[in-house]
Amino acid sequence: MQHRTKAQTLQALQGIRQATVLDALVYSYAEWSKEPESLLQKARQKAWKLFAVRSSATTEDQEHTSNAGKYTTLLNVSWKDLKGAIETVFASYAKDSLSPKDEVLLQPMLQDAATSGVLFTKDPNRGAPYYVINVSHSSDTTAVTSGGTSSLETTFIARCAPLPKDPKIQKLLALAQELETALSFSALDIEFAFDKKGDLFLFQVRPLICKEQSLEDQSVWLEAAAKRFAILNREHPYLSGKRTLCGVMPDWNPAEMIGTHPKPLALSLYKELITNAIWAYQRDNYGYQNLRSFPLLIDFVGIPYIDVRVSFSSFLPKTLSSSLSHRLVDHYLDTLEASPHLHDKIEFEIAHSCYTFDLAQRLESLKGCGFLPGETQQLQDALRDLTNEIIRNDTGIWTEDVRKIETLKERHERILCHPHFDIPTKIYWMLEDCKRYGTLPFAGLARAGFIAVQLLNSMVSVGVLSKDQRLSFLNSLNSVSSQMAYDLSHQSRARFLEIYGHLRPGTYDILSPRYDEAPDLYFDWENAQKQDPSKRADFSLSIPQMQKVEQLLKEHRLEHNVVGLFTFMKAAIEGREYSKFVFTKTLSDVLNLLKELGASYALDAEALSYVDIQTILSNYTTSWDIGELLHKSVELGKERYRITSQTLLPPLITGEEDFYVFSLPTDQPNFITRQSVTAPVLTDLTQEKELGGKILFIPGADPGFDWIFTHGISGFVTTYGGVNSHMAIRAGELGLPAIIGAGEKLYAQWAQAQTLHIDCANQKVEIIR
Repeated sequence: MQHRTKAQTLQALQGIRQATVLDALVYSYAEWSKEPESLLQKARQKAWKLFAVRSSATTEDQEHTSNAGKYTTLLNVSWKDLKGAIETVFASYAKDSLSPKDEVLLQPMLQDAATSGVLFTKDPNRGAPYYVINVSHSSDTTAVTSGGTSSLETTFIARCAPLPKDPKIQKLLALAQELETALSFSALDIEFAFDKKGDLFLFQVRPLICKEQSLEDQSVWLEAAAKRFAILNREHPYLSGKRTLCGVMPDWNPAEMIGTHPKPLALSLYKELITNAIWAYQRDNYGYQNLRSFPLLIDFVGIPYIDVRVSFSSFLPKTLSSSLSHRLVDHYLDTLEASPHLHDKIEFEIAHSCYTFDLAQRLESLKGCGFLPGETQQLQDALRDLTNEIIRNDTGIWTEDVRKIETLKERHERILCHPHFDIPTKIYWMLEDCKRYGTLPFAGLARAGFIAVQLLNSMVSVGVLSKDQRLSFLNSLNSVSSQMAYDLSHQSRARFLEIYGHLRPGTYDILSPRYDEAPDLYFDWENAQKQDPSKRADFSLSIPQMQKVEQLLKEHRLEHNVVGLFTFMKAAIEGREYSKFVFTKTLSDVLNLLKELGASYALDAEALSYVDIQTILSNYTTSWDIGELLHKSVELGKERYRITSQTLLPPLITGEEDFYVFSLPTDQPNFITRQSVTAPVLTDLTQEKELGGKILFIPGADPGFDWIFTHGISGFVTTYGGVNSHMAIRAGELGLPAIIGAGEKLYAQWAQAQTLHIDCANQKVEIIR
């Protein structure tokens, strides 16, 4: 792209066919310094009602540095304020070095703007071949660029997509293609507006600073993904429901645990340990429909999605009739498609998967959707029976899962320290044990923990507990996280890392350092906050409350007494966190063994992140050379990940067309606790000595981020995550204001702030500065 200022580029584009470039006056600093009054008179002769005074510095809008937003632009400037506005814009260049060739661009304000926005001709984050359109339906033509609105519409259009039907999008794409040709540059940042008549105006165009990528045969990969979805979308004789949806957040939530674009090793480990088979075995064991042999996670071009029909089917009790099961799944799918912001709350807001004290009230919504009273009663009775089987403290299957986790600890050491096993053999057996004695019981305890939280929430719903008492109960729990915070200030460094050193922020990511590999990155040893688990919040019930709970148990025919019920809830929630802590040690040691194996064949951790774990597991039953197999797996993984990294898909896929054109939904975040906080924002977690007192922004918050709670943070925000996620539970325990699952748009918008105010009770966020 030819080296021009913003103003010079617009002057060169006067007369383009697809949009109107507003009339303009351009004054260099050299000209302004000599004869400002003469130049003001020229502007006055234009008889423009209001002026836009835009920056046009020589250091702006260049191919390798855009400096977008660095200098001042003033809008809606009247004639009497014009001189001061021009001088203000020129003065903003002085922060660098003001050149005689620097310019100010004057244009008339567009008076009847109806829609304004920005179009990128590449994805700005990845350089991927997509048109990205941000639009605000506002008369404020800076609404998108200033981030001053939360009602932005963001649309992604694959370069290979058929032309969309929306006439405005057709005009924008035609403009983008004309500008790419005129400027001989394919990565552009285009600011535009439509007036109320539908005419398109070009405000500016600059090079888009991104690592430009090319993806040959994009249409081939997207077509293959769309066809795979079409196959999944058909009726299946062993599944309830006529169709499916696919989402990155429902159920086992791959977006939170491994991210939306995981490397092949992380993806294959997550499938192997949980979503290929373990998840279904656990649901079947706990009394839900038998979906063994159905994988829960499907990846489209390497991007992980939950098959939502399979998920919804797995929440149905085995005893439900086939006809009711089919109707429920179809209803659940219709509800999610109509309210896509619920994709991370499907068990809280859509599906009914356990009995609670307010279940009858919640089932009322089904009656308004064509379900008969007898059908809702059948569902209620089935969920009661299922819940009773799970929550018993003597025979409930969750108690066996607690014992299995302890078995894993013993078997882990036996295999890891075996003197005669080579590394591939150790990896094979450690992963086998991790599934049987780790992730399987963890999945069960996670199910029990979910039921415990639902029962607790329903006590608030029916008025037995207050919201503050609910939080007090959660704060009273003895979790791994609270114990770790205590141990940081009470144990020696060596002992602390012996206990917690296996943890890492990316549980499945071989590139994420363990705590014991980079302890100073994660912990401030000198300023560790003194915490004492014995001083956790007290929780107790009054005599009248105990009587009310006892009465509820009898009325609802739940087979527990008050003490037994709260014992179950405490043990289940704590067990979920403890079992996660235990099984992740085995997984973490497997990743280290893999590094050791790779080093023998000149493969570092970066290379190994592209390996499919099946390459190693299948080697257990063959004599083929493992080194050769690893190198082939790395090369294949790199090529596939190159395609994955250049592919963008929506959080929820509802049809084949979503693989080509989609809009990001307006997410409804999960506000945790009822606290509020005003604090500085921090997005770089490597600045660990600066974490105290900050609101942290964490793209994907899996359990390995527990270390942040030892730094006295003020709150945190995650892109992904649900109300029942680990980080949500932890925030509730600590009484820490948090926003879980803000979604990509709001996360990006709030992360730009210097200081943020979060009011969880009123579910409000305010950018202070």
